[in-house]
Amino acid sequence: MRPASVSAALLLCAAPLALVRAQSGPALNIQWDAASQVSKTTPTLQVVVNPPLRRRSSIHDSVFRALHDLGAEYVRYVPWLPYPRLAVAELEPGVWDTSVIDPMTVDFFNATEGHATILNFSTIPAWIFKTDQPVTYPADPDQAMWNYTRGTDLREGGLQDLADYYARLVSWYTKGGFTDRQGKEHASNFHFKIPYWEVFNEPEYEHNTSAEDYTARYDAVVTAIHAVSPETKFVGLALAAPSMHPEIFEYFLDHKSHRPGIPLDMIAYHFYATPEASETPEDWQYTFFERADGFLNTVRYVEQIRKRLSPETRTTLDEVGSILHGDPAGAETIPDIYWNASGALYAYVYVEAMRMGIDVVGESQLVGYPTQYPSVSMVDWTTGDPNARFWALKLIHDHFAPGDKLVPTGGATDEVMAQAFVTPKGRALLLVNKRNAKNTVRLRAEWKDAEASVVDSSAAPHAVAFDGSAIELGPFAVAIVYGK
Repeated sequence: MRPASVSAALLLCAAPLALVRAQSGPALNIQWDAASQVSKTTPTLQVVVNPPLRRRSSIHDSVFRALHDLGAEYVRYVPWLPYPRLAVAELEPGVWDTSVIDPMTVDFFNATEGHATILNFSTIPAWIFKTDQPVTYPADPDQAMWNYTRGTDLREGGLQDLADYYARLVSWYTKGGFTDRQGKEHASNFHFKIPYWEVFNEPEYEHNTSAEDYTARYDAVVTAIHAVSPETKFVGLALAAPSMHPEIFEYFLDHKSHRPGIPLDMIAYHFYATPEASETPEDWQYTFFERADGFLNTVRYVEQIRKRLSPETRTTLDEVGSILHGDPAGAETIPDIYWNASGALYAYVYVEAMRMGIDVVGESQLVGYPTQYPSVSMVDWTTGDPNARFWALKLIHDHFAPGDKLVPTGGATDEVMAQAFVTPKGRALLLVNKRNAKNTVRLRAEWKDAEASVVDSSAAPHAVAFDGSAIELGPFAVAIVYGK
């Protein structure tokens, strides 16, 4: 991994690039007066809770500063199952303990203040489920435990227990605390806003939840949370394998499957490109984007279901990324070029999802590290410095937003994605090199006085000089060309 100072890297530095002469083949043909659609897509990321985000961590300050400085909307915050004490506020019935949960959550609220966020305390207390034996968990909050989410059926009265737990949790963070069933007051003094609450994570894997059970639990949780936080909206499903479970979309998006008045504000599902263990970067340049194309076909299919059953429901693809075969792994197994390949993958999915009218595309995830999917990390887990995955997101976030006009862009090849935009700041062109090799893109004279910013092997976005007739892209580079 190639460390870079967060503060310094946020400033675009002029990095001369050898001028590229016009090459054979057509230049990009951009029809500026024929805008094809208006973007409604927000680029963002997810933050999954793990020990490196705790205040005592050496990278805590730098990663939360990077999150703050990014300024993204719809950042997804997920206290998740490998660390029960970092994710579950009531590990034993009636015993409320958020002492190690609150600091990270408060830091998240502070880092994203002023922006819409999506909270998902996805891990359900194990005692709410029927299990053969009581589920134990490590006393050490930092110790990973991958089999906490046991049981499929709720215990007797479990649906009410589930709803009450999430009502207490939301009250803890929005209403200054709560009063429990025994009449005891629990004060937090927190009065944060929760714009969106996502109900569970990858339920078809976690607890093997059926469409019917998920919908019943969603309705119970939504009803309970609405009672204490009426302004909160909701995200449903968050499926891990959307192509394998069309029946869940069909059932959940049918309003007749729900209690009267239950909102279906947004749905979510996930995508990771995972190459085979034997594959190298020479293979990734094809595998990653072939996997992405398969997922995008799933998106098209799900969109038809959504439009037919609940067209008012929005969509967030809130986990988009890549995972190397065999994770968890260590830094020594991840070559630097991987971060560029994964950043290019995100940029590719972002553009294609935008073309389909998807509302939010979230890269996964801010911090991963050995024992918790290091190959999904957007920072160096030893220094906290952003890698090329983070910088690709930032480059996109800083230049594009809902309301931009997509313009027909011809002349691109299978090796480089090209999409032109008309933005409030002027004309812009997003380029994604899908190959582990340099590629040259020819441009017309309209770009003679333009500027360009690139994320490549240097990681952080940097300005590049070019003669206006062509731009050379390094392996897996993501670039933006913009008029003055």
